[in-house]
This record gives sequence, C-alpha cells and structure tokens, in this order.
Amino acid sequence: MAGKVRSLVWDDGCLKLIDQRRLPTSLEVVECRTYQEVADAIRTMKVRGAPAIGATAAFGMALGAMEHSHATPKEFLAAMKTISRELASTRPTAINLFWALKRMEKVVDSKQTEPVAGIVDALILEAEAIATEDVETCRQIGAAGAPLIADGDGVLTICNAGALATVDYGTALGVVRAANEASRDFHVYAAETRPFLQGARLTAWELVQEGIPATLITDNMAGWLMQQGRVQVVIVGADRIAKNGDTANKIGTYTFAILAHHHRVPFYVAAPLSTVDLSLESGEQIPIEERSPQEVTHLFGQRIAPEGIGVYNPAFDVTPAELISGIITEVGIICPPYVANLPQAFQMS
Repeated sequence: MAGKVRSLVWDDGCLKLIDQRRLPTSLEVVECRTYQEVADAIRTMKVRGAPAIGATAAFGMALGAMEHSHATPKEFLAAMKTISRELASTRPTAINLFWALKRMEKVVDSKQTEPVAGIVDALILEAEAIATEDVETCRQIGAAGAPLIADGDGVLTICNAGALATVDYGTALGVVRAANEASRDFHVYAAETRPFLQGARLTAWELVQEGIPATLITDNMAGWLMQQGRVQVVIVGADRIAKNGDTANKIGTYTFAILAHHHRVPFYVAAPLSTVDLSLESGEQIPIEERSPQEVTHLFGQRIAPEGIGVYNPAFDVTPAELISGIITEVGIICPPYVANLPQAFQMS
C-alpha cells in the first residue's frame, strides 16, 4: 500500500513535482520540461529529501537528453556531461543526487556508440526505474522498521522523511506508515524543524493526510518530552551516511540523538542503501550545505531578526555512529559495528 502522497510524477516528457514550499496551505504542482527547470526545483527546495532529489535529478537528465535529441552524437555526449555537472551542483550533502546521476551517466557511457534516439529512450527508462525502485525500497524499509514501534509508544521524528522526501511512502515515515498499517496504537511527535519548518509544514501535513495520531512540537521541546517518558523511540531520515555509520541529517538531529542517549531512548536512522557513501570513512568528510541567512532572519517573507545580525545557517549536522541504535534499510536493520556491517549490507541487496 502506497501513501496518499506522491512527490513526483513523470508524464510523457514533463516532470510534475509537488511544490513543497507551498505546503501545507496550498497544494501546487510545478511542471518541469527542461533540465534547467529541474535544477532550479532542487536548488530552491521545491523538491527536497535525499531520495526525491535523486529521482528528480534522474528525470532532469532524461529531460536534458530529450532537449538534445537532434544533436550529433558528439554534441549530445558533451551536452550530457554539462547537464550532469549542473544538476550535481544544485545541493552538496544528499548523496542520492550523485548516486542517481552516476546511474544515468553509466547508461550514456554504455550506449555512446548507439544512435542518440536510443540513448534518450534508455535514459528515460532508467529514470523511471530509479523512481519505481525508490517506492519499493521505502516499503521494504517500512516493513523492516515497523516492529520497532510497539503499542503505546511515542515516536519522535525531525524534518520530513516521508513520501514528500522520497518518490512515495517515505523512509522514517515509511516505518511509521507500516506500523500504522499493522494497526499499532502509537503517537507521533513531529518536531517543527527550524528554520525551514519541514516538520511543521510537511511531516505534520502528511500525518494528517494519513490519519495517524500526531502532535507538532517545537524543536526545543524534545528533551522535556523524553524526560516525561513520552518518547519510546526516535526515528529519523538521512542525507548521507559514512562508512563508519556517522549520519548527516537535518540540523537538530544530532541534538535529538544526544538527548535520546541521555534518556536511554533508542535512536534509529531510516534510509536506503543509496544514502550510504562507503567512499567516506567518517562523517567529518561529509560536505555540509550552508543556506541563505534569510531562512533564519525571515519567516514567510517577514523579518523576525534585526538588520545587521550575523547568521550561521548549516542545513545539516552529523550524528556520530555511537549514538545510533541501528540503521533501517531495505535489507533489514543494520546494527553496529557499522564499519563492518554496512559494506556487508550491499552484498545482500
């Protein structure tokens, strides 16, 4: 069973995306017919969430190929390299972006001696495959993680790792959905996730759409909830996981992990194996995106901080592996030691 939300739809040469900047007050769809429009959608966070960004970029490559379908083979191959570079430059932290682009590049490389029209068709099919696989992967993540949620549990999450962050169903919210489908009686606490409010705007909206019991909290309420015994498990998503298990996720995740450790609350990361970057030994090597100061100084266009104040706005932080109870993937829950068990997980996929 899929969720009631699908973040993107491919419609015969047009990529339709839910404009996530407009939620929850307005459900609007953005239509991308060029790779430049796709790049803009990723860069401006019309679409966000690591798996969704990856699938979107794949369709961006397909659209770029369609735009150059009448070029000579040499011109086409050069254009595809340029398109891939531009899409790769949109956001630096989510590894799924680069993973999807590499898959698309492999298609081009494997068929570079074939007619351009054939390469274009192959790229469209590959993008569709990436999107289809993401839905199934999220359902497998949900099935693997659902037993972690018991009747009576309070489940805390931050940011949005639901259908909007993937193609459909979600990672951390995929676990929540699967537990709900299994008729578990639990309650979700969704942190608002300053400064972009993905929790308040997106996660809360998805939970309401699904009819899952939930309460919205501000980020700084998490420790008090744990102290009061109202949180039994924390489940979050991820944008990149290093070989040793260190995990980059939305800013504030590290704080939740420390609080969970102090209160002896299990802390789980839910993510597909495509989010694991075995080329990085630790989280110290994960590039952390810094975004516009206006995301902090303004709220929905209204200034809330004084002119002239300095601003630091990292979009992500890194949670050390020792604070993570397990990583929920499509091949099951990966437990420590991650440096040994994460590489083994790829052999199971």
